[in-house]
Amino acid sequence: MATSAFTLESKTALITGAGRGIGRAISEKLAAGGASVMINDLDAAPAAEAAGIIQDAGGRAAHLAGDITRADFPQKLVDATLAAFGSIDIIVNNAGYTWHNLIQKTTDEQFQAMLDIHIVAPFRVLRAASSFLRETAKREIAEGRRVMRKVVNITSIAGIDGDAGQAGYSSGKAAIIGLTRTLAKEWGRYNVNVNCVGFGMIETRLTQPLAPDAAPVDIQGRPIVLGASQKVLDLVKASCPLGRMGTPEEAAGAVLFFCSPLSDYVTGEVLVASGGLHF
Repeated sequence: MATSAFTLESKTALITGAGRGIGRAISEKLAAGGASVMINDLDAAPAAEAAGIIQDAGGRAAHLAGDITRADFPQKLVDATLAAFGSIDIIVNNAGYTWHNLIQKTTDEQFQAMLDIHIVAPFRVLRAASSFLRETAKREIAEGRRVMRKVVNITSIAGIDGDAGQAGYSSGKAAIIGLTRTLAKEWGRYNVNVNCVGFGMIETRLTQPLAPDAAPVDIQGRPIVLGASQKVLDLVKASCPLGRMGTPEEAAGAVLFFCSPLSDYVTGEVLVASGGLHF
């Protein structure tokens, strides 16, 4: 249900990596606030399921499955969003995954894969949307109207503090902060707020307890084992001031702030939602 503090009615949100976990929680929160939502995910079934849940609740949603790291796909996603809803008012670059290794064991492919998903893909999505955002804002400004639009990029405490075994992931998540602050300066004239949310340990399949016989997940044709050892998870909980991992819904709450009118005078910032945890 929509919060009494604001409404997202008449807004359209494009969210990558929204078939599961945090991305799905973000899409549900924005839809509950009144936004129309375009859901992207690498896998078709979770994307369709996420859109169906919103539709069944009375919301407006569409989905387009596909690999956001393919050079031509971000433009297709932007075009599909405009075709479905006629506007883009909120972009959440959420898609991502982890592929750990110490630097001496990290291959060029592994390092580049982390850059492709965490910084190259968001760059391409934002570049693809730039024509619509700029031309629409120019028209609104000429009409004497200020319409605020929102970009929320997802980073991590690994991108802020660094983390052993995550050279590629940390580098990509640090780079998205630089892109965020640059676009905040470029797009302020178009009434676009561009901000980052940095997550700590959130309960998703990326942080599930890792069983000794865990089967790898196919991501872009690569078999990647997702999860963390119980020892690491216990250490994280012990080190976190709140004493626990966060839920996807709690993570989505921080994103909702940056998507809402409550953040209309906030841009170029990083909001850390980690329960106080720092690596």
